[in-house]
Amino acid sequence: MFDYLTTESCMKIYVNNKLQEIPDQAKITDTLDILKISSLKGIAIAVNNSVIPKTEWETHELLNNDKITLIQATQGG
Repeated sequence: MFDYLTTESCMKIYVNNKLQEIPDQAKITDTLDILKISSLKGIAIAVNNSVIPKTEWETHELLNNDKITLIQATQGG
């Protein structure tokens, strides 16, 4: 995991169309931790309109200007 406060180099990504700065070479799981949303249940993540399986979140490295879409499942009927 990255120490966000001491990382010198950052990149810009868009999370649900909102600009965020994260450390270079951050993985999806790092980004969820930085954004304080790693504990959310029932979420799906797409990077540049491609769904990333949860099994790949720890290894999928984000790139500058990536567009991340977070979708959370809801219950209802």
